[in-house]
Amino acid sequence: MTVQTSEQGTPPSVEQQARQEGELSAGRIVLAIIALSMGGFAVGVTEFGIMGLLQEAVADLEVSIPQGGHLVSAYALGVVVGGPILAIFGAKRERRTFALMLLGVFAVGHLLSFFAPNYTTMLAARFLSGLPHGAYFGVAALMAAQMAGPTRRAKAISAVLAGLAVANVVGVPAVTSIGQMFGWRWMFAIVLILAIATMVAVRIFAPRQVPAAGASMRGELKGLRTRRLWVGVALAVIGFSGMFALYSYISPVMTDVAGLNPQHLPFVVGLYGVGMVIGNFIGGWATDKSVLGTVIVAMSLVAVFLFAFGLMAGALVPALIFMFLVAVTSSMLSPSMQTHLIDTAPNAPNAAASIHHSAFNGANALGAILGAQVIAWDWGLRAPSMVGGVGAVIGVLIALYALKLARESSMSQPYNA
Repeated sequence: MTVQTSEQGTPPSVEQQARQEGELSAGRIVLAIIALSMGGFAVGVTEFGIMGLLQEAVADLEVSIPQGGHLVSAYALGVVVGGPILAIFGAKRERRTFALMLLGVFAVGHLLSFFAPNYTTMLAARFLSGLPHGAYFGVAALMAAQMAGPTRRAKAISAVLAGLAVANVVGVPAVTSIGQMFGWRWMFAIVLILAIATMVAVRIFAPRQVPAAGASMRGELKGLRTRRLWVGVALAVIGFSGMFALYSYISPVMTDVAGLNPQHLPFVVGLYGVGMVIGNFIGGWATDKSVLGTVIVAMSLVAVFLFAFGLMAGALVPALIFMFLVAVTSSMLSPSMQTHLIDTAPNAPNAAASIHHSAFNGANALGAILGAQVIAWDWGLRAPSMVGGVGAVIGVLIALYALKLARESSMSQPYNA
C-alpha cells in the first residue's frame, strides 16, 4: 500500500496512517476479517484436533488416556496464563503488529511440538503454543469490532470466531484422517503452515489500528477491578467446562461406547464442527438482540443435551444427534460471552477481550481434568458428559446472577468491588 504524505511532504504519523487505512471499503473489511478468522481456523485445528487423535497420541507417547487428556489441558492452561498477561503487555501496541507477533509465537510452539521427543517435552510445547491464543483472539475481536462499527460488532466478532468453528468442519476432520494415516504429529506441521499463511494475510489485508487514547498497562489492570467481569469469567469457566468434558474424550466414547468404527471418527468431528458453525452464527445474531439472554438460553440447552448424551451414548444415532446439539448450543455461547466480557470492563478492552479465551480454555482444562478423573475412578466413559451437565446447570445459575448485576449496573454507576 502506498503511504500518503502530509501537505508539508512529510510521512504521516502512526495515528494519521491508521486513520487513512481505517477508511476502508466494505470489501476490504470483509477480507480483513477473513484474514483474522484464518488465525481462528489454525487455533481450532490444534485445540480440537488433538482430541480426535488422542488414541494415536497416547500410543506414540506410551501414556494412558487420562495422561493423554493432559495434552488438552496443557494447551488450555497456556491460554489461561498467556491471555491476560500478553493482552495487558499489548495495551499500547499497534494492533496489527501485535497480532502478527502473537501468531509468530504460536507458530514456534507448533514447530517445537512437531519435534518434541517425549511426553514431558510435548506438554511444555503445548503450553507454549497456547500462550498467545487468548491475546490473539482478543486483539482480533477488537480489530473486527472497530472495523464493523457498534451496531454490527457482535456479528463481526462471531465472524472472527467462525474460523474456530469452521476448523471443526474442515480442518479437524482433515488432520484426524492425516494423523491416522501418516502419524498424529503431522497435525502440528499443518497448523504451522496455517499460522504462517495467516500472518501473510493479516499483514496484507488488515489495517493498522492504534489503541484508544490513554491506553496503558496500568489502565488495563485498573479496568479489570469489576465484579461483573469476574462473575463473567466464572460463568465461562464453569459453564463451558461441560462441553469440554464431553469433547475431550469423544474419540473413546464414540468407539468404545457407541460402537463407531474408528475410521469414521473424522465424520464425527466434522459433524461436531458443523454444529459449531451453525451455533456460532445463531449466537452472533441473537447476541446483537440480547447478550445475557442468549447466554442463559444457550447454557440451559447445553445442560439438557449433555445429560441426554450421557444417557443415550450407547446408541450410535442418538449419541450423534445429542453430540451435534451440544455443539450448536455451546457455540452459541462464544459471541455472547465474548461481547459480555468486553461490556463488563470498558476501560480494559484488550484484557477483557482476551480473558474470554482464557476463561474458555480454563473451561477446556477443567473439563478435560474432570473427565480424566471420573474415568480414572472407573465411572465409565459416559461419566464426563454427566459431570459436564452439572457444570452447565451451575453456569445457568451464575448467568442469572450476572443478569442481576447487569441490571443493577444500568440503574446506577458500574458495579465495582
